[in-house]
Amino acid sequence: MLVPVPAGEFVLRDEAAKRDLPVSLEAFAIAALPVTRELYAAVAGEDAASGGAPRAPVSDVSWIEAVRFCNRLSRSAGLSPCYSGDPGPDGLGIGCDRRASGYRLPTEAEWEYACRAGDSGVRYGDLDEIAWHRGNSGGRAHEVATRAPNAWGLHDTIGNVWEWCWDLYDPRVYGPYRVFRGGGWNDLPRGCRASCRRKSHPTLHTDDLGFRIARSG
Repeated sequence: MLVPVPAGEFVLRDEAAKRDLPVSLEAFAIAALPVTRELYAAVAGEDAASGGAPRAPVSDVSWIEAVRFCNRLSRSAGLSPCYSGDPGPDGLGIGCDRRASGYRLPTEAEWEYACRAGDSGVRYGDLDEIAWHRGNSGGRAHEVATRAPNAWGLHDTIGNVWEWCWDLYDPRVYGPYRVFRGGGWNDLPRGCRASCRRKSHPTLHTDDLGFRIARSG
């Protein structure tokens, strides 16, 4: 289920650069849940390397694989894919048509705006109530929607698994590295904040990194 997100403005905080960036966003829609293992397997035709329950968020999926999933899901729903091009070894050959009707990864600004749901705090609620993190996860991911949602009905934006975004982190310094957000089941509280940013190569696979989908308009 996708949740409609209204157009709006907020300040995107780059903690590493100690910089605030005012952002204006058009209306979009974003999934209430991260992509689960069962959905990923149904659309991709194969399970991801990650284990766990079918309703656990998928992980061990690279940024490139997440983009391919979005296009497959778009085609299966009769929508126009957003992504085109040959990714190459670094994912830099992929272009995104945000006017297309299909599914895509959220931009970093869309992700944080949706995560906050109008809340300007470190996170939108008590950490133990909203997130699976190192202090309560038992060392594993948990089924989605088993923690409290934010004000717009989104679950697991904080904790459980990190989530890939579309954006390059800082191409001048880190080249093709892409952003991921939200913190995961093995993170301390400082990693489970609405403004926390991390990065890696778009071919990275790891057991606490997944994604959720979005659509324009």
